[in-house]
Amino acid sequence: MGLVSAASRPADRRQSPIELLTGFRVGVTSDRRSQDLISALERRGAEVLHAPALKIAPHDQDTILVAETRALIEARPEVVLITTGYGMRRWLEVADTVGLGARLTEVLEDALILARGPKSVGAIRAAGLEEEAASASDTTASLIDAVHQAGLTGRRVAIQLHGYTDEIQLARLRDLSARVWTVTPYRWVPPAAPDRLTRLIEATCARHLDAVTFTSAPGAEATVAVAREIGLLDEFVAALETDVLAVAVGPVTAGPLRDAGATVLAPDRHRLGALIRLVSEELAEHRVRRLRCGAAELELRGGAVLVDGRLITLSPNAFALLRTLAGTEGVARRADLQRCLPDGTDEHALDVAISRLRRSLGVPGLVKTVVKRGYRLGAVR
Repeated sequence: MGLVSAASRPADRRQSPIELLTGFRVGVTSDRRSQDLISALERRGAEVLHAPALKIAPHDQDTILVAETRALIEARPEVVLITTGYGMRRWLEVADTVGLGARLTEVLEDALILARGPKSVGAIRAAGLEEEAASASDTTASLIDAVHQAGLTGRRVAIQLHGYTDEIQLARLRDLSARVWTVTPYRWVPPAAPDRLTRLIEATCARHLDAVTFTSAPGAEATVAVAREIGLLDEFVAALETDVLAVAVGPVTAGPLRDAGATVLAPDRHRLGALIRLVSEELAEHRVRRLRCGAAELELRGGAVLVDGRLITLSPNAFALLRTLAGTEGVARRADLQRCLPDGTDEHALDVAISRLRRSLGVPGLVKTVVKRGYRLGAVR
């Protein structure tokens, strides 16, 4: 059998396998564990825009926590409420650092400990302690309910807060208790580069993102506050209501966004892995559009398009044109297409943009001109 030279072989048009989130752009607003989330999204093919809404204050700002811990040790509360696993671990770490670890552990051993959710239970047990009871759900309201249900009213109570104080539930606890002490193992402070959050909000409003994730209620609240401050809250909420998927790790995190009027999805299990799966499933199952145009197969996904299995990344303007063409039955009018461009009144700019789109797609006849009317995709099925 004769050898076939490389030049004479037909070009191999096969592409590497397309990942679940290939072509999609996802905004990440978290600081803590953000790299875990970003890495998981990127492994699935997503392009990530990271803009922390807040960050946790560094250890050198823990003087308030140390003072709160000393006060709690002196008070020796009868009941201690633990709201987060991370908060519990950080509290014990800081106490150990300043030489209060043994005394704090002794106080906790003597107290009745109630936990909010399985993560708190895990942190309590990892510290060699035991919980008296755990709340039915991951909400502070259910934890306060547990105080009442366990017959622990009228006691001296301490509660470990988690950076987002639910004043209504804290007031409920004070009504049920003889006295309440609070301890906040971590506090949220503004991020080092606040302009990144502004850019994320602007990208959301411009529909340059396909999804935005939120992993803490303070972060969600800060995002809403910045959107309001820069005059884009209405546009931001409108984007989350229509074209951009908003996903929170749980209902508490979703609260500030929902209060602002946005539609927010949350997984049944309030875990980072569940959030990642939800983002992946929603985008891959509901935000991908497949078309056959003549002999060509198109798959619109996020800011990219697959043409016969070839991944093509388009500019935002080009993709907006293609999306309008794909979403129009028959001929897309020039006026409608011009609205996809920054200067929606320049007809010559539209012709140039269509020409560039055709070159990018690389399939002759895929975008057809309809004289004096507009453009259409060829033989859409």
